[in-house]
Amino acid sequence: MSAIAWIAVGSLTAWGWLLLGQGFFWRTDQRLPGRGGRARAEYESLRRPKELGQDDLARQWPSVAVVVPARDEAAVLPESLPSLLAQVYPGEAEIFLVDDGSSDGTGALARELSARYGGLPLTVSSPGEPEPGWTGKLWAVRHGIALARSSARVPDFLLLTDADIAHEPDSLRELVVAAESHDLDLVSQMARLRVASVWEKLVVPAFVYFFAQLYPFRWINRPGGRTAAAAGGCVLLRTETAVRARVPDSFRQAVIDDVSLAKAVRRGGGRIWLGLAERVDSVRPYPGLADLWRMVSRSAYAQLRHSPLLLVGTVAGLAVIYLAPPAALCAGVFGGDLPAGLLGFAAWAVMTGTYIPILRYYRLSLWQAPVLPLTASLYLLMTVDSAVQHYRGRGAAWKGRTYSRPEAAPDR
Repeated sequence: MSAIAWIAVGSLTAWGWLLLGQGFFWRTDQRLPGRGGRARAEYESLRRPKELGQDDLARQWPSVAVVVPARDEAAVLPESLPSLLAQVYPGEAEIFLVDDGSSDGTGALARELSARYGGLPLTVSSPGEPEPGWTGKLWAVRHGIALARSSARVPDFLLLTDADIAHEPDSLRELVVAAESHDLDLVSQMARLRVASVWEKLVVPAFVYFFAQLYPFRWINRPGGRTAAAAGGCVLLRTETAVRARVPDSFRQAVIDDVSLAKAVRRGGGRIWLGLAERVDSVRPYPGLADLWRMVSRSAYAQLRHSPLLLVGTVAGLAVIYLAPPAALCAGVFGGDLPAGLLGFAAWAVMTGTYIPILRYYRLSLWQAPVLPLTASLYLLMTVDSAVQHYRGRGAAWKGRTYSRPEAAPDR
């Protein structure tokens, strides 16, 4: 057999493993537990005795502090913050929006929206510039958690949610029910990202697909499992678990903070769950390729722990797994290499089949599935660019801040 045929053998073998041995990462059935199930009914019945009044009922439900780190988010806040203010939750809940040095009036706009819409009480605060050794978002999260814990009633749960995330009115209630009825310390939902522009439709579903491939949700949700990850846009966390895991101090320099958060909770013995959201959406637009490129490249090399060896391995892996099948098929069709063509077609077919569920989740055309190799080539280039920017001193740049490779920081 030719060299391209042997590469196609490797690609097909890899796809066989990914299809069956990587936690069925391609399936999209990991959804919020407890919704409409027996555990939910039992939990709600315990929380709603007929003899209790409204105030007594509120005290029966866990209290929640919603922490929203926000930096220059005036463009998306009118779509996201009202959804938090309008949460229908039986217990006590309060929102702490931490204005992380915004220059666009984010804090003032948040106060204006609160006055206009009412709903849950809102506190807007600013922690000042981050201390050395902290990323801006985690510095804001630390400040928000400290504010929540200093309130009259220390909250039972913390909902960490980004400023571009919109929640359906029952989102908070459903998260708490899932955590309580299944005895979970961390419940996270990967918000449904926007897919309005042509580039969003091409790149965004693959972002979720690749994330699930790296961190299969079934492995994350398995009690006692080693795999740990979360989606930073929507994380419900028990306050006592946050204290025990030293959140966020124990990973204060992390650029990929959601994965670091989940790992810290799991190291502390906490039970975690991650799945796809049905009623939590990101409203942030990424209309052009450049916007999506910055989103991916700012953290891609950090995901590889800034290792040149891992970078080379990742590029080679992406090439063999995603680019070799169409190349082998072309060798078969145009070069007369029948074994390469058949192997390439088989590998491409498996790849296409695994991509269909995520396209259905995003309600996109299934004809987009065979184009995954093109999207993978873009991610390959984004990853290489992430490394290049890192070595130029511009790695992990976001909203006017650039973070270098994390160094060991002394504990406090």
